[in-house]
Amino acid sequence: MKNRFSYVFLPLIALSAGGLSWLFSRQGLTQVYPLLQKSALTPPNWVFPLVWSVLYVLMGIGLAMVLQKKSPGTQSAGAIWLLQLAANFLWSPLFFRWQLLGAALVDLTVLWLLVLAMTIVFARGSRIAALLQIPYLLWLGFAGYLNYVVRQLNP
Repeated sequence: MKNRFSYVFLPLIALSAGGLSWLFSRQGLTQVYPLLQKSALTPPNWVFPLVWSVLYVLMGIGLAMVLQKKSPGTQSAGAIWLLQLAANFLWSPLFFRWQLLGAALVDLTVLWLLVLAMTIVFARGSRIAALLQIPYLLWLGFAGYLNYVVRQLNP
């Protein structure tokens, strides 16, 4: 992959996965989610697509930076990146489409661990690529809190 191309292509892959997950979950998001009891800390609905778009771009740029360095662990960085993207994709259908709030929380926990592993592997190739994942880890922690509260308030 050409270096510059990967800086566009990989964020687009991540954004596409997020977009497809949203499309797959849209009905539950619009018809069920508004009826659920939520944490007082739940941001307005417009915040979620904005934050996720930024995070998808950062995760794509991070992988592109690691691939550019061609350091040891590049293949494992790509594999972990794909695994976390799959877990990321799965969360929205679990939560919104199927209302499996407990399974969504488990998925989110696995996702957080995968992103932590990805960050550690990225750090071997590019410290900046790893630092770009910190907002993702923080947001997933907050999302985990929100998921937990919704599950507790909506048994």
